[in-house]
Amino acid sequence: MDNRKLQSVKEFESYRTKIAESRKDEYPVIYVCGGTPCLAKGSRAVAHAFKKEIESQGLACKVELRHKVTGCQGFCSKGPVVSFGNDIVYLEVKPNHVPEIMEKTVKNAQVIDSLGYKDPQTKKRSASFEGIPFYSHQKGMILKGLREIDPLEIDDYIARGGYASLVRAFAMVPEEVIDLIAESGLRGRGGGGFPAGAKWKSCRAVDSEVRYVLCNGDEGDPGAFMDRSIMEGNPHAVIEGMIVGAWAVGAHHGYAYIRDEYPLAVKVMKKAVEDATAMGLLGRNILGTGFDFDIKITRGGGAFVCGESSALMRSIEGKVGEPRAKYIRSVEKGLYDLPTVLNNVETWTNVPLIVNNGAQWYRKTGTQGSPGTKVFSLAGKAVNTGLVEVPMGTTIRELVEKVGGGIRGGRKFKAVQTGGPSGGCIPESLADLPIDFDSLSKAGSMMGSGGIIVMDEATCMVDVAKYFISFLAEESCGKCSPCRDGLPRMKQILTDITEGRGKEGDIELLEELCEVLSYGALCGLGSSAPNPVLSTIKYFREEYEAHIRDKRCPAGVCRELVTFRIDADACTGCTLCAKQCPQACITGERKKAHVIDQSTCIKCGVCRDVCKFDAVRVE
Repeated sequence: MDNRKLQSVKEFESYRTKIAESRKDEYPVIYVCGGTPCLAKGSRAVAHAFKKEIESQGLACKVELRHKVTGCQGFCSKGPVVSFGNDIVYLEVKPNHVPEIMEKTVKNAQVIDSLGYKDPQTKKRSASFEGIPFYSHQKGMILKGLREIDPLEIDDYIARGGYASLVRAFAMVPEEVIDLIAESGLRGRGGGGFPAGAKWKSCRAVDSEVRYVLCNGDEGDPGAFMDRSIMEGNPHAVIEGMIVGAWAVGAHHGYAYIRDEYPLAVKVMKKAVEDATAMGLLGRNILGTGFDFDIKITRGGGAFVCGESSALMRSIEGKVGEPRAKYIRSVEKGLYDLPTVLNNVETWTNVPLIVNNGAQWYRKTGTQGSPGTKVFSLAGKAVNTGLVEVPMGTTIRELVEKVGGGIRGGRKFKAVQTGGPSGGCIPESLADLPIDFDSLSKAGSMMGSGGIIVMDEATCMVDVAKYFISFLAEESCGKCSPCRDGLPRMKQILTDITEGRGKEGDIELLEELCEVLSYGALCGLGSSAPNPVLSTIKYFREEYEAHIRDKRCPAGVCRELVTFRIDADACTGCTLCAKQCPQACITGERKKAHVIDQSTCIKCGVCRDVCKFDAVRVE
């Protein structure tokens, strides 16, 4: 990076041209994914193996850890991932694969199909992005940058068109920028789906000399990692969006509030802010326009409730992260009681795309009411899990069966849980429902920040409701009575049901408590907390009734209500269940039926999970 501070838009454009010219003959890059999941699977060792091989052979080729080169490549369940541009992608790469890759792919441009994706049904392999369903059924608008840009190098972002939207925005009056965002139909990706343009317009209309722009990076939903991956992989897109937003609403100070458990995101975002400031893209008199704007990085308060808008602002102020009544609008009295615009990471990242390409271009993707794409973290019982991006309006079935590859182990698809702990569970019978803000809300769930958990037939929906209510009860700030008292009471009722102490009237009592929470809670955490309970009662009421009346868990999950037995006619005596049993309570000779000792069985269900012949029965 040039240490010279750019003084004008003209200097910036000249600098971009200079970088682009210098990279025309750039050596090919081997991208080794350095996203958190791939690092956990050994991508660092793979990257070191590439460096060692390149140095020993004297080859001219650049190779770095993926989190230094780009962000997460998405296919987390098949990491470490290694790719070559937008064509070849290898999965589950080990250090001992590196010499073969160097010899065949790097030197001779040959594709190694054995390192590609193996389709579970056809058994065919593919090592191209287009040939892998997980990638081919996605539409990369936000995530595309994660595969192409080194997050620690601002020049890499600028060379690929970075900060062009800032230049365009400076050529417009602020009201034109707001109108553009409003026309695009961009809705907040943090969960509520509120129109971004309307929020910006309301903030600018308030008579105040000081306004703030905030980025919510406090992603606390279990199983969600969309915002983290964007901050780690393309931080300047977030910053650029915030600067454009600040210009539009007339703010001169901004904060990026990042979850404390995301140290890599904090590190990358801090570096990006420092580099942008040094180059003159942040700070005083940005590019000679006379506009001042700075961003400070604030680490989260370590509580789920701090992701709520007003609690987040109190946390930035150094106070306890507690929400306030919603009739006080943050665009009028937000941070320090001054007009404030708060959007999440993904929302800010959409802004440069809209300014660069126009509102009508943006509206070509998605639905009329929910334009654009949505980034999801696909988790649970799907064959393929990871970070995905699809157009709004994509159906749940398409996401689960095409991108996710269906359900692991050949089991039946039962439901998906969307929207984090405050979201709802949607059954397979509604899998053709389009994924957008309005459709999910009508079905009793919500978009949330974008976590989607896939569930199979071995999932107990009562247990699912108990899990999420337990999480919310633990994370409640306790400021209002509906949350403070209602959630623990709901948790106790659900616990009793799953442990065989459920009684008639419990379902109705849960519904009554849900109604109190919906209307009486102070913030969104409490008012949306009933979703997992109400949706599971609505779509899976028979499971609740089986737990209460029959003292039986149909899914075989609730230990106090199940007994595992081996069907002697179906058992082949393969001994796999006996080998995997943590209690060593399964006995039997090889090729003969096995037996479970009920006196020592802890009902963990491992025997059923590993049995390939469906011989383990749940009673």
